[in-house]
Amino acid sequence: MKTMIPWRGIIEEYRKFLPAGEQTPIVSLQEGNTPLLPAPRLAETVCPGRELFLKIEGANPTGSFKDRGMTLAVSKAMEKKAKGLMCASTGNTSASAAAYAAKAGLPAYVVVPAGKIALGKLTQALMHGARVIQIEGNFDQALTIVKSLCEETAIELVNSINPFRLEGQKTAAMEVCDQLGCAPVIHALPVGNAGNITAYWRGYREYKEAGQTQGLPRMFGFQAEGAAPLVRGHVVESPQTVASAIRIGNPASWTFALQAVEESDGCLHMVSDEEIIQAYQMVASQEGIFCEPASAASIAGIYKLHRENLLPKDGTIVCTLTGHGLKDPDTGLSVSYRPVTVPATREAVAAQLTT
Repeated sequence: MKTMIPWRGIIEEYRKFLPAGEQTPIVSLQEGNTPLLPAPRLAETVCPGRELFLKIEGANPTGSFKDRGMTLAVSKAMEKKAKGLMCASTGNTSASAAAYAAKAGLPAYVVVPAGKIALGKLTQALMHGARVIQIEGNFDQALTIVKSLCEETAIELVNSINPFRLEGQKTAAMEVCDQLGCAPVIHALPVGNAGNITAYWRGYREYKEAGQTQGLPRMFGFQAEGAAPLVRGHVVESPQTVASAIRIGNPASWTFALQAVEESDGCLHMVSDEEIIQAYQMVASQEGIFCEPASAASIAGIYKLHRENLLPKDGTIVCTLTGHGLKDPDTGLSVSYRPVTVPATREAVAAQLTT
């Protein structure tokens, strides 16, 4: 019988690329190693003639890409003997921070905009035992408060401005290279706080410099029209979009994201909520992948560029789907049809069959 080598989490798998030393206590939920799924049916619609892959980050332990950065941030917090963890969040960061705090045995404090966090994500933070504090404001205001408090206490800030978050998140790009055997021609991502596009570009560059892959991708970032500060070139004071995970008006990694796009000869575009919802439904119905609305911004963006004849004519495209659809079940229900109710008879059920 072949002996299987178990996956050990991203720190152990990519340790030589990460700032984790002998004295770093590793706090892991065996994150990473997420699927890179070929999406031929979806490609026929959104990018005909090109090879399309979906990086399914919703397969991480708490259902989003945030776990990659959180494992390293929390491990380094343990190394410096932090007394707790704190973050501002639109949802996914709060769920991940709460889970890894529970694993580490540390208290977690989560500050979120009241009424602006998807139910699935709020439930996760509460179940993992975090102290959830809702403010009458937006994410950017929450982050300002959290930064101030962490500067004055022994509580570790674990938002993406924590440098270890981006270091962990860059491993997704390395995984893509390992799974494809090379870098894609285009890598498309949703952009909210802009940490992910920054981290992916860092991962691709470091992997190439180490001789682990060939080529570098063009980084394509997509924001929602109502929350597109990078595209518009100015802070959006009151960001609005159905895609709550990218409802951010003043991205923390603004400068680094622009640098990633420029260095990679990439682009930044915005997509409407209608385009996001269309892509959200297409990836679920055509490829069997249920992602949260913000995730679908990457697919919506590629589709929009194709329709406008702005997409390169060939080459492999990878779209990152940042979180699982069960993070935001209310949106899924709101755009789906209502199930029918029929009598409990064979004939009544048979009448509903369409094939």
